[in-house]
Amino acid sequence: MKKEIHPEYREVVFQDTSSDFKFVTRSTMSSNETITMEDGKTYPVIKVEVSSASHPFYTGKNVFIDTAGRVEKFRNRYSKKAQ
Repeated sequence: MKKEIHPEYREVVFQDTSSDFKFVTRSTMSSNETITMEDGKTYPVIKVEVSSASHPFYTGKNVFIDTAGRVEKFRNRYSKKAQ
């Protein structure tokens, strides 16, 4: 491997913003935010919207995540046709 061309591979925390689930893993992603975990170490934190703790496939719950206002667009479009 060539020296000084590869990104730093280190431990980071991924935090699910919808369920507040956190897990430590290794990644090359970087962040300006940090968090102190239960082990007392400080890690960079990467915030994600969906993880295995909140995804309907893994939880068995049918949770709808509306990130683009799709429900409102649908209601607006079809409420005009009903009138």
